[in-house]
Amino acid sequence: MIYVLVGPSGAGKGTIAAAVVARVPGLRLSRSWTTRPPRPGEAPDAYVFVDEAAFRHRAAEGGFLEWAEVFGHLYGTPWPPEGAGAGDVLLEIDVQGARQVRHRHPEAVVVLVDVPSAEAQRGRLLARGDDPGLLGERLAAAPEERRRGRDLADHVVVNEDLGRAVEEVAGIVGTPPSATPPAGEGTPA
Repeated sequence: MIYVLVGPSGAGKGTIAAAVVARVPGLRLSRSWTTRPPRPGEAPDAYVFVDEAAFRHRAAEGGFLEWAEVFGHLYGTPWPPEGAGAGDVLLEIDVQGARQVRHRHPEAVVVLVDVPSAEAQRGRLLARGDDPGLLGERLAAAPEERRRGRDLADHVVVNEDLGRAVEEVAGIVGTPPSATPPAGEGTPA
């Protein structure tokens, strides 16, 4: 099964994804490729960091499940996932990519991770070391990302309390898709 976490920048998708993968047996996190440079203090294995030529070569070979340009950089989900085998896969991607995944795999479960407020989002983006020049652009894009994410999402989780958000996403991912409640039931909207 493919599970997809989407949401605006600073919603906490990466932190939640790592915690959920650690908790849910058989769940693997797909490591995206990107052409952006690592952020200060970012783990070197957070992404596969490549130049644009290498990225476009992989895309031309059909090596991505989805890919898109986001804030001036390319991001893509390698397919099949590295270390492919049995088990479910969790993707942490933007809404453009989620739309592509949903088109190719309609059974994928999409979870929108949202921020409790614009102020919280701004604080998180500054704390993680985002380029100050992109801060305004990311904040301006957030309302549209939320709207588009809600249109795709099977579930919505507001990351106001990290522990609670991790529990909610782990509950969604650890439950067979036929047993999950429809969007909005049991998850804050």
